[in-house]
Amino acid sequence: MDGTTRHLAVIGIGSGDPDQLTLAAVKAMRTTDVFFILDKGREKASLVRLRHDMLDEHASGSHRIVEADDPWRDRAQDASSGYREAVHDWRRRRADLCEGLIRDELAPGQRGAFLVWGDPSLYDSTLAVLESIAARGNVTFTYEVIPGVSSVSTLAARHRIGLNRVGRPLHITPGRQLSETLGAIGNDDGDVVVMLDAHESFRHLSGEGTWIYWGAYLGTPDEILVSGPLGEVADEIRRARAEARATHGWIMDTYLLRPLAEVATP
Repeated sequence: MDGTTRHLAVIGIGSGDPDQLTLAAVKAMRTTDVFFILDKGREKASLVRLRHDMLDEHASGSHRIVEADDPWRDRAQDASSGYREAVHDWRRRRADLCEGLIRDELAPGQRGAFLVWGDPSLYDSTLAVLESIAARGNVTFTYEVIPGVSSVSTLAARHRIGLNRVGRPLHITPGRQLSETLGAIGNDDGDVVVMLDAHESFRHLSGEGTWIYWGAYLGTPDEILVSGPLGEVADEIRRARAEARATHGWIMDTYLLRPLAEVATP
């Protein structure tokens, strides 16, 4: 990299366990001059602290940390017809913020980085935001992507299962599209991983013939795991979600749905 080009790294840092940092992530952190951290508010302050802890352990002593408030997003629209418009508006405002940070806080010739939960390729907006900024042409930079351990991988590891069955596909969907996904693939055409399910979409399934592997705060000290026939454990999961949200003010969970007949039970 020459002395006139800004360079960014989008670093996947795993789903919460500091030990999930890959060697590639650590190497990228050690060559970074400026880390950009977007603060999501007091409720998720622990996530910011965890990033700082990772940097204290692995980053070089000469780095700077630049924090900024992540643009507010109307979550009430997540289940409405205006969902896509709301996401595009939020990403535009996030791009405005990040463009200013890159322009004003990262000098030509320096390396900057965004630390992304899980893996940057899976339900994260950072890459789309950087593409939008680059297309505007107001600030010039190059960037690379360092993959990370996703919550999906962590879920499977914690439950000691494979994500797919032999000869079957694996489907990954946000909770708001679960019913559409199940309707499209049928009852036995692969396993379904569900992410971003703020509205507990599993409640609307019959529960018969389905096993659920569920996890929240995966990779953190607050991790919660539940598995079993959906009809038997759905209420337990709902109670766990409600109690955890009341305690922490937020919740991140992921789950896998699998036909009961394909689950080897003790």
